[in-house]
Amino acid sequence: MSMLTSSKAWRALVAHQEQMSSISIRELFAQDSHRFERFSLRFDDLLLDYSKQRVVGGTMTLLGALAKQSGLDHAIEAMFAGERINHSEGRPVLHIALRNRSGRPIEVDGLDVMPAVQRVLGQMRALSDDIREGRWIGHTGKTITDVVNIGIGGSDLGPAMVCRALHPYCDGPRTHFVSNVDGTHLSEVLANLDAERTLFVVVSKTFTTQETLANARSARAWLIAQLETMGSPSPSDERSPSPVARHFIAVSTNKEKVEAFGIDASTMMEFWDWVGGRYSLWSAVGFTIVCATGMDNFETLLDGAHEMDEHFRTTPFQDNLPVTLALLGIWNANFFGARSQAIIPYDQSLEYFSTYFQQGDMESNGKRVDRDGNVIDDYHTGPILWGEPGTNGQHAFFQLLHQGTQFVPVDFIAPARSHHPLGNHHELLLANFFAQSEALMCGKSTAQARDELLQHTPPLDSTRVNQLVPHKTFPGDRPSNSLLFEKLTPRSLGRLLALYEHKIFVQGIIWKINSFDQWGVELGKQLATVILRDLAGSGSKGSHDSSTNGLIAHYKSLRVTATTR
Repeated sequence: MSMLTSSKAWRALVAHQEQMSSISIRELFAQDSHRFERFSLRFDDLLLDYSKQRVVGGTMTLLGALAKQSGLDHAIEAMFAGERINHSEGRPVLHIALRNRSGRPIEVDGLDVMPAVQRVLGQMRALSDDIREGRWIGHTGKTITDVVNIGIGGSDLGPAMVCRALHPYCDGPRTHFVSNVDGTHLSEVLANLDAERTLFVVVSKTFTTQETLANARSARAWLIAQLETMGSPSPSDERSPSPVARHFIAVSTNKEKVEAFGIDASTMMEFWDWVGGRYSLWSAVGFTIVCATGMDNFETLLDGAHEMDEHFRTTPFQDNLPVTLALLGIWNANFFGARSQAIIPYDQSLEYFSTYFQQGDMESNGKRVDRDGNVIDDYHTGPILWGEPGTNGQHAFFQLLHQGTQFVPVDFIAPARSHHPLGNHHELLLANFFAQSEALMCGKSTAQARDELLQHTPPLDSTRVNQLVPHKTFPGDRPSNSLLFEKLTPRSLGRLLALYEHKIFVQGIIWKINSFDQWGVELGKQLATVILRDLAGSGSKGSHDSSTNGLIAHYKSLRVTATTR
């Protein structure tokens, strides 16, 4: 047994789970008329209702003891102090510094990082104001109407998610996102763009990311070809000496490679090795957000996240929203066998929220060894995270949630007010938001199903009733959290994102894993580099397993066949 599963706190939870497994959530509500008040937390207008979880006061006490045993308080302090808690890469974890609005110094090896953060924020404001207000002029003298973000992973998902979520605040250039190295992605984005009015933001910390650089080079070739077709001024024209410099900006740390690409290094915005990709939207990686919404709204996003940071840093565990979410996740995953977690936002603007946290959670906590390098074989770490906005999801996978054999806890998220109050649409949406958590918890008993069928018009005979009863029965007792806030704004979105980031951190600490490296991403990329040479004909023939060799050979035969038609 590992130190975690043999610990006093863990063993106490195992014993408690045996007691709780025989009690339904419905019974817990019947026993306690004040359950909602006891098991909900508030942070300003944000409400977390976790009363539909299979917990009692003793459960939360025991889970809190597990958090204390894991040294969570010291881990939180270490992160905010700039210690190198990403031990496998020897780095601090300081996305919290990017949104530190307190003026409090945050030091790494004795150096306050906040002046550098403020410098880049100032650069972002100046550049975005020039673009939004028409002072940034393209190669042919025209202003910018479209900004294309070229990145992948955190350099794409975060900015794309936020731009979609904050679309009511987007009053700047239209924004587009290209991440997939599949040429279809870039081609379809470029198809309707005017090269004279398009600015590309290339986001790559090292400026060596294979997919990002392939897309950036193709975008550069498209730009130059389009401008030549239009008869634009030549690169030697004094009005605009470099078409690339007027249509490309970089977010990177590699000045040499940025300049070699043709981008003016004075427009390169920096971020640091203590900013993990999936936590980077708060940095210059979020420049496309700034172009779309303006720097004031971006800074309000930072304000909201900082407010949640301070709540997380200073609030006792029993009243702490991120800690509570994390502990409930561990309770469901490690003591009731949940292998996945669904996030269902009832707001179309949050359609990329679940996708964003697929990376945030699964890349962070999808680990099989603990921080000491020991293989974890007696407990599970990060769950599979997935979801889709309601009400679409109700017509896609809610059948499995209600009556399937999989045990899937759900987080429901909704704003009380809509940016688009069309008729009674929002009331209908919220009615479903409230109903689904109730239905998952209450279900429908065999007796209830039978009574409904006996009321059927026209009447059903007893044989048909007996046939249908099992299909009409819902077991219920499926746990969920509900997060409800006033309106989706830059501030509320910042709070929500930071809430889930810190939840991931807490679970990683308790599971004794490093949530801030991602070595599992590298192996496939390394092999792809080798195979790319094979596809070009310069690699070792038949150097892989028989399956991979066979697939490569079949691909080459199809390519040859296509070229001879």
